[in-house]
Amino acid sequence: MADDWPKQAADTIERVVGAVRDKTVVPAQKATKAVVYGLLASFFIITALTLLVIGGFRGLVILTGEVWAAYGICGGILVLAGVFCWSRRVKPTKKSKRADPDDEEQDDEEQDDE
Repeated sequence: MADDWPKQAADTIERVVGAVRDKTVVPAQKATKAVVYGLLASFFIITALTLLVIGGFRGLVILTGEVWAAYGICGGILVLAGVFCWSRRVKPTKKSKRADPDDEEQDDEEQDDE
């Protein structure tokens, strides 16, 4: 049993190092892969959307025969998309107002004016 302690110590060290690695390095590697793949996917999606918009605009120019009409149609579509997004926004409430020291000074000045 006395001769076996170096092997036990080495096994214990290896087990502890493996456990620490599993709890630190493995999650970091997974997060890094997710970030890299997410950035790569977003790059391809943005590129595809850009080419789709350019192709759609060119198609409108060919379809209408006038560039100003294509600009008007694209502008109208974008305005409608903006109105839709604006209607879906989360409206801030007074309770969610951030504490800003400058606001307190303005409130004091408003009370002095009254």
